[in-house]
Amino acid sequence: MAAIGTALARGLPALAAEPLLLYLTGGLGAGKTTLARGLLAALGVAGPVRSPTYTLVEVHALPALVVVHADLYRLTDPEELEPLGLRDLHAPGHLWVVEWPERASAVLPEPDLHLRLEIEGVAHTVRTEAASAQGLAWLRGCVEIADLSI
Repeated sequence: MAAIGTALARGLPALAAEPLLLYLTGGLGAGKTTLARGLLAALGVAGPVRSPTYTLVEVHALPALVVVHADLYRLTDPEELEPLGLRDLHAPGHLWVVEWPERASAVLPEPDLHLRLEIEGVAHTVRTEAASAQGLAWLRGCVEIADLSI
């Protein structure tokens, strides 16, 4: 999963006037946070990347972009997002990486790229869905994902 995160970092398209949104779904232990850590490390986040399970949102300001890493597992109501200030982070030059987006799908914007992580026996599978032109460009820039054995 970390290698897939690295591939996503390498294939990241130029950020447009809108933020780029990546949604990660899958059951507990499917590898969402590991993938996010691989992506963040490859983008240049130094040091350990904490899972935002308890803080819900971690913001990483990098020279070329701002990464908003959200883990919405603990949400009980989508309205709990409002006090987190995500509306202020929906800005150009921002990349959102959202784990458990289904917990707030009624209030979140549509993703550009959606990865569904599943565990099938001892193997992990990743199903990809590009939901915008930016997401499709991102996915096309990550052809090496198809070559990964996980």
